[in-house]
Amino acid sequence: MNMLPILAAVVGLAVVIVVFMMFLGRSRSSDSGSGGSGDGRKKRVKGRDSIIREATKKLNANPRDPGALKNIGDIYFQEQAWGDAMKTYEVLTELAPTNKSVDEFEANLRYGLSALKLDMANEAYKGFSTAHALRQNNFEVNYNLGYLEFQKKNYEKAIQLLQQARMQNPESAAALRYLGHSLFRMKKAKEAMSFIRKAIEMAPDDKESLFTLGECYYEASQTDQALRIFSHLRADPVMGPNACLLSGTINTELRNPDNAIQDFEIGLKHQNIKPDILIDLRYRLASTYLKQNDIGRALPLFKLIQAETPGYKDVSMLIGKYQELNANRNLQIYLLAPSADFVALCRRIVMAYYSKAKVKITNIEVHQNEWADILAEVDTPKWSDVIMFRFIRTQGSIGELIVRDFHSHLKEVKAGKGVCVTVGIFGEEAKRYTEARLIDLIEKDRLTAMLNTVDAKTAAAAPKKK
Repeated sequence: MNMLPILAAVVGLAVVIVVFMMFLGRSRSSDSGSGGSGDGRKKRVKGRDSIIREATKKLNANPRDPGALKNIGDIYFQEQAWGDAMKTYEVLTELAPTNKSVDEFEANLRYGLSALKLDMANEAYKGFSTAHALRQNNFEVNYNLGYLEFQKKNYEKAIQLLQQARMQNPESAAALRYLGHSLFRMKKAKEAMSFIRKAIEMAPDDKESLFTLGECYYEASQTDQALRIFSHLRADPVMGPNACLLSGTINTELRNPDNAIQDFEIGLKHQNIKPDILIDLRYRLASTYLKQNDIGRALPLFKLIQAETPGYKDVSMLIGKYQELNANRNLQIYLLAPSADFVALCRRIVMAYYSKAKVKITNIEVHQNEWADILAEVDTPKWSDVIMFRFIRTQGSIGELIVRDFHSHLKEVKAGKGVCVTVGIFGEEAKRYTEARLIDLIEKDRLTAMLNTVDAKTAAAAPKKK
């Protein structure tokens, strides 16, 4: 009988049993060392404590012992005890130039990182600058030095350093972020877009970068994309007020006043708005209300701005101007209403201008919403004539040229007399021109009185219903 197959099977089985027993022994050993107070943890703790005790002993004898400083610095850095780590690496940076056992690059890098964690920008800058002089191809050094240059608004230097950091680590969202932001601050919106977009893809919760991307689109005249971003950010508690301001500004430029008003109103509902954003939101909202002829809602905002920030822009002048308008509805119509409403008011003034007269309006001409000429046949108990009225909407001083043009128009239509009305005043040359001509000049004070009584006079002159 051939015994070799049987012998081989027995040997194989023995090997399997031995391997299994070895594995079982290791598993038990591992299990016994993984408990809450196992020997393995004690050894690790003992190792850390031993290193600290030994380093402390050496430092008591020599506070500048490089080996002890290195060992204890490593522990502080790993445990994120940034204050102790920074002090330790500061001594190592002083020793490094004359002691070859100290890694000068690592000491300065870690000194800079520890200082940065403690918001000590100047000390961090010092550490990173020295590390950069020693090694210019390190990502951490280039990124952090670029970040600090960005914070100091040295955007050109920041761009150079962050470009290097990006090449060393193309997947760093932070490097892409600050590179994009730096380019935007340098008025290079189109270049900034691609980097900021990539940064947002890696860190979708970065609302500040999303807002800056919206600014890039706005600067590049891509207003649709910008508006989508700012509208999306309107409700954000941090970026919301500024997003509302820019969204409203874009809608104003696009002549969408209702949307602009909604943007500004949403912005003002936020809490803890920065003072400069708050005043701008109020000013722009009030200005948009004015464009909608809603003086009643604009004035309180202007007065609030004036109370909190006296002398802001033209607020004082606007209050003086529109406070009077707010009290006189007809004056509002005369100055601000669409042409149809303005002409309707002028017709009423013409009909009520002469008492006890029959008035028939025969022609109306409107010149680019600047003035309206109304020709009327007037019949009174004492005289009859054709009268031309010119109602000028422009505020300020009216010069001779407009009055001279009016006189020429009188001749063309063969009117016997002219009445020229302005909401401002007539200049001296205009007044001298009309001295020897049949033209009456009516300035703001008299016009205001007419506007205050025209409704009553028109109602009295209207035929009474039987």
